Amino acid sequence: MTVATSLIPGLDDIVKRGDPRRRGEIARAISQLFFRDADKLRPELIDLFDNLLIDLVPHTELASRVDLSERFSQLDNAPPHLVNQLARENEIMVAGPVLRRSPVLDEAALVEIARLKGQGHLLAMTERPALSPAVTDVLVERGDRDVVRRAAANAGAMFSPGSYSEMIKRAAQDGVLTLKIGQRSDLSGENLKQLLDGTLDVIRRRLSTVVNPARQAEIKRAMAAIEEAALPPGPRRDFSAAQRTVLTLNRDGHLGESALLGFAKAHKYEESVATLSAMSGVRLQVLDRLIAGDRYDPLLILGRVLNLGWPTVRALILLWYGANRTPADADIETARVNFTRLMPTTAERVVNFWRNRRTI
Repeated sequence: MTVATSLIPGLDDIVKRGDPRRRGEIARAISQLFFRDADKLRPELIDLFDNLLIDLVPHTELASRVDLSERFSQLDNAPPHLVNQLARENEIMVAGPVLRRSPVLDEAALVEIARLKGQGHLLAMTERPALSPAVTDVLVERGDRDVVRRAAANAGAMFSPGSYSEMIKRAAQDGVLTLKIGQRSDLSGENLKQLLDGTLDVIRRRLSTVVNPARQAEIKRAMAAIEEAALPPGPRRDFSAAQRTVLTLNRDGHLGESALLGFAKAHKYEESVATLSAMSGVRLQVLDRLIAGDRYDPLLILGRVLNLGWPTVRALILLWYGANRTPADADIETARVNFTRLMPTTAERVVNFWRNRRTI
């Protein structure tokens, strides 16, 4: 370091009164001395370089500042004041490298820059290997779509509960963001449920294909809870006697469409639902909530999966209407046409989903 030390006394006049071109040349020369022995420099020498370079570097041409920012960004002991100066430059080509990776920038500096600078600076920060909640709070608050997407995709980023909620809210209008959040390892079960609740079905299916098996199981459970909550409350029924009847029929080999048709014609709701549950494999409580809803579509779907004849499906629809309600002929004909047109593969996919739902 004797060369650097001998140069320093002669630099004072150049720093204070030298022309910009000369300052730039000196800045590059001093930086080269720093890079040559960077791993051996003592703290006091780093401070010396820092004090010189913060006055000289701003006067170098853009290409030199970009190069210096790139090289200093990779050093654990880069001059701290210079790095902070580079990070605050409006020119993102200069600020970007140190914002992306410099370990010298602390949390306070990052938060301040994130609050003051534009989207380019925020986007560069999202590439840092680690981001604290204090920093991501600002990124989520001020960041545009690309910034928030990139932050969500950063495995080293940590988010406060408030920022997580805000990202999930924005994800309702952004399928890409939904996929990024859904793949995060720190996503809680409750946040996953909130994320899926505001997501289009096509995005839900896409998410299920890009996450690991454990997360796929979480998604299935969350979707079951969402669907369960969307069902009408309906009255609680006692199915114990009906279940005993169905078990007896099954044991005697008489459980099938004929028994189901008889129950439906006799307006025996509990026995009909218990029979459908046993034949379809859908849990009794889930099936009860589905059939007790404001549409009879579940009966059409079950009828198609179980390969029931139209007379049986028609009897179930009349059971759904109730003994005191008589549907119009046109409504029954519409139901028949819809039942005929229902694709077995579609019905099977829906019923498979019902089979995987939890009991209430």
